[in-house]
Amino acid sequence: MASQPVLSSDHGETNRTSVAASAGLGVVTAAVGYLLTALLIAGEVSDGAGEEVADWKGIAWYYYNGHMVDISGSGSIGGFSSSDTVNFLAESSSTSATLVYVVPPIVLLATGAALAYHFGTRDIGSAVLIGAPVTIGYAVVMGLGTLVTEASGEWSAFGIDATASMAPETMPAIVLAGLLYPLVFATAGAVLTAVLRS
Repeated sequence: MASQPVLSSDHGETNRTSVAASAGLGVVTAAVGYLLTALLIAGEVSDGAGEEVADWKGIAWYYYNGHMVDISGSGSIGGFSSSDTVNFLAESSSTSATLVYVVPPIVLLATGAALAYHFGTRDIGSAVLIGAPVTIGYAVVMGLGTLVTEASGEWSAFGIDATASMAPETMPAIVLAGLLYPLVFATAGAVLTAVLRS
């Protein structure tokens, strides 16, 4: 008599484990990308972002620029206000600053590949299920980053008040940097590894 397959919760548990690991590595990947950006543009931050901006915030702005996300600035003097956007990487003449554009794709591809290798993925469907959840952790970091990296100030002289603030543009930071980049590159890294292993 042929034995019947026994259903177990192991497969579901493995899926939950891989999603949690992928999401957690999304957070780590964002941090690694930030640190690599810091190494590449360490000497440029105060020149580009300004000396009054904390270096760690300036580095984050360059990292967002590496995802094609502009930094939005707004200010007002008296009753007049204005706003503009800036991309520090585009304005930089440094070769090392230009390399920041390749940091997000490389770290995300590496993360997807590492996950697929760790879980022994050999088919494209499983690779997508392992690579795509990196987006969860990465999007959280990039979304929160728009809030914590905002720089603002207020001044008053001769009875005239002035304010200024700068921060990554929120929607592009969430949609482009937080969702599209990891969804494309982490998944591609996982799929590529699965194809090579099979």
